[in-house]
Amino acid sequence: MSAKDKDKIVDHDLIRELAELLTETGLTEIEFERDDTRIRVARNQMPVAAQFPSVPATPSPPAQQPEQPKPPAAPSEDMAEHPGVVLSPMVGTAYFSPEPGARPFVDVGETVREGQTVLIVEAMKTMNQIPAPRSGTVTRILIEDGQPVEYGEPLMIIE
Repeated sequence: MSAKDKDKIVDHDLIRELAELLTETGLTEIEFERDDTRIRVARNQMPVAAQFPSVPATPSPPAQQPEQPKPPAAPSEDMAEHPGVVLSPMVGTAYFSPEPGARPFVDVGETVREGQTVLIVEAMKTMNQIPAPRSGTVTRILIEDGQPVEYGEPLMIIE
């Protein structure tokens, strides 16, 4: 098979999309496999501070603004703007417990402390513990166990 024929098989757009996904999620490598085609995109890993100098190590709540009375949150309201929101730091699958059938890390109404694991997001067969960005009470869980989640998607509310 000539190099020209191989170029026809390689999906350059897919490679670009995978590279963009690496940048968006902060991952260092991603692999995609379909039928007989396998694509792995990786980048050199630099120290986190050099790679993302303006991103804090753990998500922090938005700066506090003067309180104004708000109507109760409607399901259609953008929960990403809520001051107690826990956002997904990556694309993956969210799980409420460390293994199937085990007690969930947290339930609605439970008090949590900053840094406590509140759920796991599996990305590329790696279980990533998601810490509470603040201490408080879990008032809402916005996703289902085993649900795919996107980067920046609201997962739960801690007030």
